[in-house]
Amino acid sequence: MLFPTVTFALFFFVVLPVSWYLMPTRERWKLFMLAASYFFYGYWNWHFVFLLAASTVVNQLFARAIHVTAADSRRRALLTLDVVFNLGILAYFKYADFFLSSSRDVLGAFGIDAGNTLVNVALPVGISFFTFQALSYVIDVYRRDFEPGSLINFATYLSFFPHLVAGPIVRGAEFMPQIDEPKDPRRIDASRAFFLIFIGLFKKVVLANFLATEIVDRVFAIPGQRSSLELLVGVYAYAVQIYADFSGYTDMAIGLALLLGFRFPLNFDSPYTATSIQDFWRRWHMTLSRWLRDYLYIPLGGNRNGNGATYRNLMLTMVIGGLWHGAAWTFVLWGAIHGVAQSIEHWRRSVRAARGLPDPPDTAARRWAGRLVTFNVVCLAWIFFRAESIGSAFDYLTTMVDPGHWFQASPLVTGGVLLAVAIGIAGQFVPRAATARLMARFSRLSPVAMGFAIGVALLVINTLGPRGVAPFIYFQF
Repeated sequence: MLFPTVTFALFFFVVLPVSWYLMPTRERWKLFMLAASYFFYGYWNWHFVFLLAASTVVNQLFARAIHVTAADSRRRALLTLDVVFNLGILAYFKYADFFLSSSRDVLGAFGIDAGNTLVNVALPVGISFFTFQALSYVIDVYRRDFEPGSLINFATYLSFFPHLVAGPIVRGAEFMPQIDEPKDPRRIDASRAFFLIFIGLFKKVVLANFLATEIVDRVFAIPGQRSSLELLVGVYAYAVQIYADFSGYTDMAIGLALLLGFRFPLNFDSPYTATSIQDFWRRWHMTLSRWLRDYLYIPLGGNRNGNGATYRNLMLTMVIGGLWHGAAWTFVLWGAIHGVAQSIEHWRRSVRAARGLPDPPDTAARRWAGRLVTFNVVCLAWIFFRAESIGSAFDYLTTMVDPGHWFQASPLVTGGVLLAVAIGIAGQFVPRAATARLMARFSRLSPVAMGFAIGVALLVINTLGPRGVAPFIYFQF
């Protein structure tokens, strides 16, 4: 079920009032929200509701067992079994065909015919997100950072429909205490929620869908038949598309959760204003970045054991993060590019520290130079993220720099495309204070004026957006 559809609107218009009606009787509310979330998830394919339920029950059993066990060795063994269970689910549903086809290709290189057998498993929507959330819950219990809640609380947390299929990755310690908090619908910041929802709708329906249909899908389908200018603009257009698509989803998710009385962590903070790749990952998909840092990079040793270990840990974290996004070598290479870039940045800092040199001055020129380099490195990596194969990505790159394509006609580079790209990038440089003032002015409108503004916004979005709504990019992850 997609957020920007009439079907979801009808679903939410039923869920919202019933949710607040049942809120005083909290156990009934939990059962209702669980049923609504399972209906939301099962609307795409009801069979996978059983997978979500199984993940919930098994992870709760492990969390409770770890919590009541005193011996460290037994607790580690239980945690290991839980990690194997969760990664086993991901491995089967998401990576089985990838590993089989890769193994077949390796054997074929040695002249061994392994046949064409594949599992052909359908990928459950959102499996990476709810699996990572379940893992963080059990690991936090193991670390004694968080006590396990009841099964119904954990089930509500794991299946809560605003974040279920594409994040943000909300941790149990961030969400579960809110379940039993007293809530007053009169204290809900509805104006902020509506503001976020309509900003998210604009990003997805207008910017992301427009750029996808007008240029991105076309240039990546047949790069060899496009001009260098079309391919260059297509890369920047995809950078805006994936940002608008994913941040638009999380804006809507945060706004919908806020209307239901729940607070989600932010997931994006103007990532294309970053002055380094490390800074980019502090701003892009922030909940995943923190997950990888806290549950992978730091347990691997972080930067505590010298430069060599730090480079290894950076590379492992980013490559695994790339593989999390999809079962293809393109995602592995995408993660590797980010890992190499962060390693280079760490190497430069360590060289300066070893020479006793102070940090370079923080000037406007240096910041803008850092932004320019960072943005283009990120866009280079996006080519591999978007391409169907590594060969296709290199075809895209070689065609883009081929002199024979420099002076070809570029019909896909239209004023509308350039304007959409400019809005998508320039919008991230709008000061937070200006956004806060706009949101405050919206909140002070009378109900009639606010309703009129919402109606106008919907009309503008419907007019500017292309017909139909494509699935969100991150649904496939």
